[in-house]
Amino acid sequence: MDSVVEALTKLNLISAFVFVGLVIWVSYWLSDVLSKGKFHGSAIAIILGLVLAYVGGLVTGGEKGLADIGLLAGVGVLGGAMFRDFAIVATAFGADLEDFKRSGFVGMMSVVLGVALSFVVGALVAVAFGYTDPVDISTIGAGAATYIVGPVTGTALGASSEVIALSVGAGLVKSILVMVGTPAVAKYIGLNNTKSAMIFGGLMGTTSGVAGGLAATDPRLVPYGALTATFYTGMGCLLAPSVLYLIVRSLAA
Repeated sequence: MDSVVEALTKLNLISAFVFVGLVIWVSYWLSDVLSKGKFHGSAIAIILGLVLAYVGGLVTGGEKGLADIGLLAGVGVLGGAMFRDFAIVATAFGADLEDFKRSGFVGMMSVVLGVALSFVVGALVAVAFGYTDPVDISTIGAGAATYIVGPVTGTALGASSEVIALSVGAGLVKSILVMVGTPAVAKYIGLNNTKSAMIFGGLMGTTSGVAGGLAATDPRLVPYGALTATFYTGMGCLLAPSVLYLIVRSLAA
């Protein structure tokens, strides 16, 4: 047994892939058993990841959560900036610009408007809680866009790990709210065709939340909402640490 542990510790990145795979499998199993798929497995996986990171920090007394455990040190690499940015780029390459154009001018503008509105709401909440540093405000505002845009923005601007964690939390709350709320409001906002699904994805932006919510509403709409949500993530990663940050800095000066 000691030899197995030693080997897995040396190959900690492979161990991390296996560990994350198990967490995802358990998350989707819980989604099917507890909510019949209405509460998306990706949201459960994110919650479990945050809980496990917290528990790992308590057990080890370290600063990197589970990554401070030798056997799971690869989690730090797997969850680091390199793999994160690779995932963003890979997701963006999976979207077809021609399909995006079919949503028309309104669909395209929904992406820009969605990023801006989410950022403004998140930034105002940050200010309301006493944050005055433009970097902190921008990072939390970006997190309100999605829990991917938040860390990307925080890393680019040099935000503290605590603020980046808050941005992830803000994005997670949004993802869950979109996932749970979409089926409830779908019929009232005309979310019953491909064009409205693309506009909805552009406004909401959180890919996991939009995909989960549309899956519970009408599975046929999922690819269309996820398409614009993917562009939303890319747009947020582009605008938040640049144009939107400069606007916040000018207002805070």
